[in-house]
Amino acid sequence: MLKRLGRVLVYLLAILTLYQLIIRILAKGFRRWIQVPAPAFLGYFLSSRFRYGLQSPAEVIRRSGIERGMNVLDLGCGSGALALPLADFVGEQGRVIAVDLQRHMLRQLIARMTPADFHRILPVQASAYALPLANASLDACVMSSALQEIPNRQRALREVWRVLKPGGVLAVTEFLIDPDYPFMSTTMRLGQEAGFEVEAVEGTFWNYTVRFRKMPDAYQAMLRVSRKLEDSSVTARELYEASRQELEDRTARFL
Repeated sequence: MLKRLGRVLVYLLAILTLYQLIIRILAKGFRRWIQVPAPAFLGYFLSSRFRYGLQSPAEVIRRSGIERGMNVLDLGCGSGALALPLADFVGEQGRVIAVDLQRHMLRQLIARMTPADFHRILPVQASAYALPLANASLDACVMSSALQEIPNRQRALREVWRVLKPGGVLAVTEFLIDPDYPFMSTTMRLGQEAGFEVEAVEGTFWNYTVRFRKMPDAYQAMLRVSRKLEDSSVTARELYEASRQELEDRTARFL
């Protein structure tokens, strides 16, 4: 019995490996000539119960560091696989800005929205390069299997940086069955190159989330200083907390 089970697992692993190899070769070859997002017809699978069974939205939301009452950008929202559960989670005091480049994807999202959802979700057709949002206006941004579909990823991440408040969260989730699936190290590097700090990495090789933080400018400056310090026991966060406490003490004297 155990031998049979082991044989089945080996076969499944071989099939998965072969699938990944073929789909990656096809995707890379296709996108070398044409840069397009995921086809709209895939939206029905992305928002299906089968997909939810493979990748739990509740778990993705937890790993993303989303809190109730937050204003959240779902960039590359597709048919709403994450936007709808997000709206339920943030509640009446929060809001989800669901942005996608494809009108047909947004139509699928709107068709699935309840009357209550229309008060909490704002579907927006826009490019990741030019978000119609004010500077420092959002608490968080989630991207689920979306970042790798954007040709100029750094340009898109700079836009995310612009619309996030200081201290805001960027959560990038990737799923192994996605043809554009990147390794964790690749996702971490992309975020760091855009100026974000890695706060946490959760999940497994099969399905993971990298949570970044847009740190205040003062923290960023101190981070650069701390990297040059010979005393490795002093961290950038300790410097930041100490300077913030000093500033609060000075302010209190004038109150």
